[in-house]
Amino acid sequence: MNWYEKLNQYFPIEEMKSKEQMNLLLKERGDVYRKDEGPNHVLIYVEFNGFVFVDYLFVSSKARGQGLGKKLINKLKSKNKPVILEVEPVQYEDTDTGKRLRFYAREGFRHASKIGYRRRSLATGEETVLEILYWSPDEADEEAIYEAMVKTYRDIHKYKDEQIYGAPFAPVDRTLSFEEERNEDILKPFSPV
Repeated sequence: MNWYEKLNQYFPIEEMKSKEQMNLLLKERGDVYRKDEGPNHVLIYVEFNGFVFVDYLFVSSKARGQGLGKKLINKLKSKNKPVILEVEPVQYEDTDTGKRLRFYAREGFRHASKIGYRRRSLATGEETVLEILYWSPDEADEEAIYEAMVKTYRDIHKYKDEQIYGAPFAPVDRTLSFEEERNEDILKPFSPV
């Protein structure tokens, strides 16, 4: 099974980029869009000057609990800049969501609870609410994380969207928002005491 099939089987369709878009990003934006794969993992990430964005992180079920996810996250942390990613809110019928949140809490990630993120899938037409998590070596504030997400959405998520999907993703101001009021911290139940 190739790297895209692994991702496609694990991630919901509304969160997946098309293979065409990912291949174009790897080819045309290879200066920032990168793939790290092995027999038991696929890591797709973006490295800009001021931050790293994890687009997809997959560890096969047979390799979970062996430290591979921690090793991959530590590789990104070693770049000494904020590491940002999107996650689904906890879905109690899907035990993997809780496991993922527990993993990121254990790895020192924080919930960017002032950032709202609603993205409409061009594949399904469904709106997906995602949460933003981040780790920072220098305690970056949520406003800096919001600006990094704006850049990621414009430069990566919307990359050639009309050409590839036949329609554009919603503009950034209809997808991302920054609120002074904090939402509930989704990592709190998973944080070590």
